[in-house]
Amino acid sequence: MAGTSRLRKLMGSQERIGLGGEGVLRTEGRWQEALAMLTAAYEAGIRYYDSAPAYAGSEGYYGHFWAQHPERKELTFQTSKSGQRSADGASKDLARTLTRMGRDYLGLWQIHDVRNTEDIREIEGPGGALRAFYEARETGTVRGIGVTGHHDQAVLLHAVTHWDVDSVLLPVSPFETAIGGFADQVIPAARERGIGVIGMKTLGAGNYIHPESGLSPEILIRFALSQDVDLVIVGCSTADEARLLACIGREHTTMSEEEQERLIKTVRPYAHRLAYYRGVF
Repeated sequence: MAGTSRLRKLMGSQERIGLGGEGVLRTEGRWQEALAMLTAAYEAGIRYYDSAPAYAGSEGYYGHFWAQHPERKELTFQTSKSGQRSADGASKDLARTLTRMGRDYLGLWQIHDVRNTEDIREIEGPGGALRAFYEARETGTVRGIGVTGHHDQAVLLHAVTHWDVDSVLLPVSPFETAIGGFADQVIPAARERGIGVIGMKTLGAGNYIHPESGLSPEILIRFALSQDVDLVIVGCSTADEARLLACIGREHTTMSEEEQERLIKTVRPYAHRLAYYRGVF
């Protein structure tokens, strides 16, 4: 369960909400807005921070923020990713990430967006990125390693059942539960192995929000937090959104089975059409 997962042990805390790498962090040059949002997130109590080289200026925003507030840096769990499939490419990504962020190590480094069998062959084959991830964990340059995916549940299932990872980042929402695959195959397989589970795509980049149908940010995040996950990450564009995210994380109550079923029934007719990030159903 979440309380004893490998990720939870790495984090050393019971927080359930983290800041995702989307929103204003996935932009270039919007320094004032990005730093205001990061300030609000930290002051509201968020300590898990997601990023990736693929997310535009995200790592640079973090680096600038931590340089302004060095006393806060060691109190946070910073993550990033690499989409490189070779060991050499991934190692170079990690070196650049640490430099941009002004950090000596990461709390979690993740193999980013694993989509198909060709990705798997490259990553786990000779000279593949998996070797670089294992070595980084062994040397302490990263405390933990993970894998992320939202394209094909079978591919992500292979990763959690064949790779020695500490976490998996995958879509968690009533839309995903209605479709099946990530929710009823990958999460249970990860839990059997003590792998931490992090939910993403919970608001569907805002496409899932429809208050008239009972789909508010609060309800969608509360649903995700009621699943078997360690935490849920959500990207924010403004300081107010970061404060709201932290508030939901602090004050949410577990959603009843009946309420979850009603929500799944509401979204089921639209689930496949709105799962825009999937390549396989």
